[in-house]
Amino acid sequence: MITSLRTAAASLLLAATALATPALADTGGTPTTATLHADTPGPTYDARIFTQFAEHLGNGIYGGLWVGNDKSIPNTNGFRNDVVAALRELKVPVIRWPGGCFADEYHWREGIGPQGKRPVKINTNWGGVTEPNAVGTHEYFELLRQVGAQAYISGNVGNGTAREMAEWVEYITSPAGSLADERARNGHKEPWALPLLGIGNELWGCGGNMRPEYAADETRRFGTFIKAPEGTRVLKIASGANAGDYTWTDTIMRLAGDQLDGLSLHYYTVPGGGWPPRVPAVGFDEHSWAETLAGARRMDELITRHSAVMDKYDPAKRVFLAVDEWGTWYAQDPGSHPGFLRQQNSLRDALVASTTLDIFARHADRVRLSAIAQMVNVLQAMVLTEGRKMVLTPTYHVFMMYRPWQDATVLPIDIVTPWYAKDEFTMPAVSGSAVRDKAGAVHVALSNRDPNQANTVTVKLAGLAATSASGQVLTAAAMDAHNTFAAPDAVRPAPFNAATIQNGVLNVTLPPKSVVVLDLR
Repeated sequence: MITSLRTAAASLLLAATALATPALADTGGTPTTATLHADTPGPTYDARIFTQFAEHLGNGIYGGLWVGNDKSIPNTNGFRNDVVAALRELKVPVIRWPGGCFADEYHWREGIGPQGKRPVKINTNWGGVTEPNAVGTHEYFELLRQVGAQAYISGNVGNGTAREMAEWVEYITSPAGSLADERARNGHKEPWALPLLGIGNELWGCGGNMRPEYAADETRRFGTFIKAPEGTRVLKIASGANAGDYTWTDTIMRLAGDQLDGLSLHYYTVPGGGWPPRVPAVGFDEHSWAETLAGARRMDELITRHSAVMDKYDPAKRVFLAVDEWGTWYAQDPGSHPGFLRQQNSLRDALVASTTLDIFARHADRVRLSAIAQMVNVLQAMVLTEGRKMVLTPTYHVFMMYRPWQDATVLPIDIVTPWYAKDEFTMPAVSGSAVRDKAGAVHVALSNRDPNQANTVTVKLAGLAATSASGQVLTAAAMDAHNTFAAPDAVRPAPFNAATIQNGVLNVTLPPKSVVVLDLR
């Protein structure tokens, strides 16, 4: 599917390049200067920062990933071939499942055994629709096998028990014993690897409306019974804070930090002045563009302050921060099912993604996992489907452009850039990050958040003897440009060959509202 999309898009790629070229001649505005410190490398940009999130929500699982016995949609063991191929090409490292708020009420035994005998439940969190439990533990691990990803399961602390969670871990990982025998009877003799386990999802909210002290005690209690077979390890991630709740982080770290490997953080960019989300995903104006990007930039403050709290109890940064729910949240697409959180994905979301991935680079010493919400058909998705049709979103393309960041070494980059301002929202016009991959190649990402002005960037390359640069650009004529099933390639990367290196300085002019990723040689 990916190959055919690329073949069909050849002429569109040329058109996109032509679209970007006139903007390169427009050098209005104050230029940006930067220094890339290849001589002082930073921490590793953990591949798990590119984790994806798949919840039993709307068509995120059913229809988006799983089609079961529907022969009209090509699939392998029930999972769509086109979507799996797109995720494999993205090199998705980890998939978080089964939620989300769904996980806070999920009982794993309802999702094993013959599918025809599994109980049909009501998804009380998302739309009140029936949940057939067709995708359970065995199906999840089959999805991981097809995608080439690792497991990150969110356990049920909300209305589950410590015994239930411990037995689920044993069912998954044990090489022998009664639960291993049961797993074999259900079709999988060998144990699976479970590298990551969430001890609850949002204990402050849909996971029980707990006070932080009580949540810390529950985390300690549940975590006590999570035991991995000899020679293996399950990293335990506690339910962390909602956005700026620093008291929650302080309490969990103080009372339970010594028993944890990670602590989560959930933050959504919700423009429009509060809850419920009311800003449309497309058809917005520049005010909304600026408000959304300003909201995305708040991630930097949140990580900085939560990290400072964690440093009090863990100065060695042993416990990592897992930003395992983030992304944009708008009003649902008109006509979509209430509670399905289906929203279109535009160039604005691409800039949110690049901004956020750059922020994670600045905090790679503490942030070692993140999961955008969500993978398919829900919120800031990678992929949208409708029946047999599939389309890749602008956010997908940004993740593809940043693929060299996976397990690369962060190279600090200091950027001095003019301010972009619209109404009450003000922010640096240019965002960026840089890495050196395991093969030694250096990659630089630069995003221009200004939707009106191109920006000329000069980057001093300290400790790097590169002589040429080329890469890709993602941009479009309209702020809300997006891909549809009728026009799947309206927003996609185009070749970018307008960057030069002279006397150790990289020179590049960024088109308005663009993401540029360069490979230096």
